[in-house]
Amino acid sequence: MIDLKMLRSDPETIRSSQRDRRADPSLVDAALEADTRRRAALAQFEELRAEQKGLGKQVARAQGDEKQELLARTKQLAADVKGRQAEATEAEAALTTVLRQIPNVVEGAPAGLEEDYVVLRHEGTPRDFAAEGVEVRDHLAIGEGLAAIDTERGAKVSGARFYFLTGIGARLELALLNAAMDQAVAAGFTPMITPTLVRPEVMQGTGFLGEHSDEIYRLEKDDLYLVGTSEVALAGYHADEIIDLSDGPRRYAGWSACYRREAGSAGKDTRGIIRVHQFHKVEMYSYARIEDAEAEHQRLLAWEEEMLAKVELPYRVIDTAAGDLGTSAARKFDCEAWLPSQQRYLELTSTSNTTQFQARRLNVRERGESGDTRPVATLNGTLGTTRWIVAILENHQQADGSVRVPEGLRPYLGGLEVLEPVAR
Repeated sequence: MIDLKMLRSDPETIRSSQRDRRADPSLVDAALEADTRRRAALAQFEELRAEQKGLGKQVARAQGDEKQELLARTKQLAADVKGRQAEATEAEAALTTVLRQIPNVVEGAPAGLEEDYVVLRHEGTPRDFAAEGVEVRDHLAIGEGLAAIDTERGAKVSGARFYFLTGIGARLELALLNAAMDQAVAAGFTPMITPTLVRPEVMQGTGFLGEHSDEIYRLEKDDLYLVGTSEVALAGYHADEIIDLSDGPRRYAGWSACYRREAGSAGKDTRGIIRVHQFHKVEMYSYARIEDAEAEHQRLLAWEEEMLAKVELPYRVIDTAAGDLGTSAARKFDCEAWLPSQQRYLELTSTSNTTQFQARRLNVRERGESGDTRPVATLNGTLGTTRWIVAILENHQQADGSVRVPEGLRPYLGGLEVLEPVAR
């Protein structure tokens, strides 16, 4: 959640963040009012509780009528204390409810909605397929020609937006994700195979049970959620702990299956494997000191771009607009690869600085030099996912239906340089 001290001392910054997100700034005033009620109720409770404790000592010394009067007052105080405690508990719940509706405070992101992003730079040049005499086909047509993607049987087995990666398709995904994990380990990340089912408090703590909760699969009988990214499990890894960051950020690279309902995306990228319900991903996750978070964010972006260079994709980097940020993110950079079949850019990676937002919810702290504890900062970033196959197939396709293997993936495919079509 947002910092209560900041809410009280600088509410206008939070209101401004809400306006930049095109969200409701009046929630800040509602939170201030709820905080005032909570503090007043707590003060009254503590005052009555102190009087109750003092009366207990007086009753022990009193006699006769005085004792009876004190006993009557003690009885009334007990009822009053119970009532004020209930009020304080109710006020605390009301404050928590309001605070959970306020997303993280934006830090440097451009104001506006999804279309208001800012392009920071372009890397690489899209191929001129017409000049090469190559008829552009989309990733599904290419993948079917390679016997690499089977969406028909995926739908038969599991329904729409499911698929099989077969033969070289399965090997290509493993190559990509192993390359991503190797790069992460070389950069000092601890490799992790993470749970894909998490408890509600962990999912809530990461900020995914807000406005996008309808995109998450829930197992009601078990009261567990399927993750849409290993970020969730990695965020919960150090919940309720005090961690040591004296030697720098703690970095984890999580490999997991990911599940998304894709609610509200009817008709969007339904062909192929661009927008699907299940995929695999390697996700970077960092725990950092507050002062180091911005620099760590730039490092995560650089590692994403290093991986994109290995698969030789033209891409652009965008600064995501405030209204398109997730609940937890204060700032987010996306890398979008060129998609020849659609003549547009397709998001392949995101890296977010969630500042202290998730750590406050999950109670992840560090101990300072003075001995006091404070929340850490958390950050995340994609290093490889199934969707990358879409861009790899399309950007490296050749006239005969084959696909050139980027040099960075060849060691993971036994030195294979070209993926050849399969005769049917």
